[in-house]
Amino acid sequence: MSITTAQIRGARGILNWSQQDLAQRTGISATSIGSIENGQTTPRESTLATIRKTLENSGIEFIGLEGIRKRSNDVRIYTGREGFIEFYNDIYESVRAAKTEIYVSNVDERLFVKTLGDFAKVHVDRIIALKNVTYKILIKEGDNYTPGAAYAEYRTIPKELFSSVPFYVYAKKLAIMVFDDEPSIISLNYPSVAEAYKVQFLDMWNRSSKSQIDNMITGL
Repeated sequence: MSITTAQIRGARGILNWSQQDLAQRTGISATSIGSIENGQTTPRESTLATIRKTLENSGIEFIGLEGIRKRSNDVRIYTGREGFIEFYNDIYESVRAAKTEIYVSNVDERLFVKTLGDFAKVHVDRIIALKNVTYKILIKEGDNYTPGAAYAEYRTIPKELFSSVPFYVYAKKLAIMVFDDEPSIISLNYPSVAEAYKVQFLDMWNRSSKSQIDNMITGL
């Protein structure tokens, strides 16, 4: 199902995004987005699909032929590489304004870097620049691949306690990740659930071992 130029403009307005903001998130140039919105260019269906998916991943719901609204539910699902990028954009937007901590458990960084591609370095650089975010990451015992070492503290947990399903706790949200054929993230905006996972994480953190940092950020 396609979307109209009015819906694109309206969705940007709800999200308070400029054309450049949308361009950065879709990989489509700001000039092209301007031409689409002004009716100067007839876009391909694949281009509109990319724009639509990006806006939906950011909480926009399209209604009928012209309507839009901010999705009101507290569960979001991100899929594929584009979804992962939107998720990391949500992390950044959620934590950049205030000092906060981020907890990540059951991490195999190779899967994260493989999925994000070049965007992994973008995220790392902007988190380092914030200087107000504390990252704590739990990885499997014996794993020394720590590309986020410039901004995060790593610790290891025993192999028998390590799960293949990572989770993120940030800004009172919980996100659960599944690396199947198409990687997916289920994000829950339920503070009580996030707090419960935070308690579990910190208990494991306090019983974990410090990681040997063999692969620094330059490895990305």
